Amino acid sequence: MNTPYMNGYNDIEARLLNNFQHYFPLVCRPFRNIGTQVGLDETEVIDRFGQLAEDGVISRIGPVFSPGSIGASTLAALAVPAACVEEIAAWLNTFPEINHNYEREHDYNLWFVVAAPDQGRLNAVLNRIANHVGFSMLVLPMVERYHIDLGFDLNGKGRHARCTAGQGARVQLNDEQTAIVAALQSGIRLEREPFSAIGSCVRMDEDAVINQVVLWRMRGVIKRFGVVVRHHELGYRENAMTVWDVPDELVDEIGRIVSQQDGVTLCYRRSRCLPEWPYNLFCMVHGTDRTVVQAQIAQLVGNAGLAAFPSQTLFSRRRFKQCGARYAGVSDGRA
Repeated sequence: MNTPYMNGYNDIEARLLNNFQHYFPLVCRPFRNIGTQVGLDETEVIDRFGQLAEDGVISRIGPVFSPGSIGASTLAALAVPAACVEEIAAWLNTFPEINHNYEREHDYNLWFVVAAPDQGRLNAVLNRIANHVGFSMLVLPMVERYHIDLGFDLNGKGRHARCTAGQGARVQLNDEQTAIVAALQSGIRLEREPFSAIGSCVRMDEDAVINQVVLWRMRGVIKRFGVVVRHHELGYRENAMTVWDVPDELVDEIGRIVSQQDGVTLCYRRSRCLPEWPYNLFCMVHGTDRTVVQAQIAQLVGNAGLAAFPSQTLFSRRRFKQCGARYAGVSDGRA
C-alpha cells in the first residue's frame, strides 16, 4: 500500500512516529530505552522527537485518557452561518476546555469536544457557549464506546491493532492523582527524566508517578500512553464522521462490528438530540483522500448491515483546534 504520509522521513523517524504511539516505555529514562530499540543515543532520540514536534507531526507525548474514566466530556455542535464560522471558531478556541474544534459539511457545521474536571464545570461551559452564540446547539454525550484510539498505523492500515488495556471504569481522583493528571495532560517534557520532572511538580517520588501511570494504563483509565501524532500532517488529509439512526436494541451489536472495520478510528454510541438529531451510532474514518474514505465507509456499511438505517456522512472542512483534553487545572473564571 502506498504510504505518502511517510515521505520525507527516514526509517528511524518512521519508527519513532509509529512504534511508540502505544508502547512508549514507562520508565525513568524512556528516551534511553527507545534509543536502544532504534539504534540512537538518548540525546539523539530527544532531538528527533523535538524536531518532529517542531514540524507539527507530533501533538505531544503523553496519555490519552478514556472518556468517562475521569472528569466529564461531551461532543457538541453548532449551526453557524457561513459568514460567522471563523469568528465563532476562534472564540471557542479560547476555552481551555475545548480540545477539538472542526468545521464539517452539514447545517450543524461547527463540531467541538468539551472536557472538564466535573459535570458542573462542563455544564457551565456549555451554557456560556449557548448564551453567547445564540445559534442552535446539539449536546451529544457518550453512552457507550466501542473503539476509541486515534493511534495511526503509519505502515498503511490506518490504525493500530486494538489495545488490550481494560475498558476504563470511572475512577474518583484524590488530590495527588489530580495533580498528576494536570501535569501529564499536555504531555511530558522532552528531557532525560521526564517523570522525575513531573514528580517534582506534584511533590511525589518519580517511581510513584510512574507506578500510578502504569496502573491507570493497565486498568484502561489511560487508553494509551505515547506519541500522539497529527494525522493531517502525516497525510491522512480527509476524515469523515458517519452517523446512523439504529434501533436501541441493535446498536450495541452493530457498533461492535463497526468498531472492528479497517479505517475506523473512533466508534461510539451517543445520545440522540431530538428532533434535530436522531442519530445514535457514530464512527470516524480517516484516509489519504476522499475517495478512500468513501470506499471504507461503503465497505463497513455492507459488513455491518447498516444500509437500511438512516445515515449522514459529515466530511471535515477545516480544523480549528486539536489538542489533548484537559480534565484538571482548568479554571479561568468564564463560568
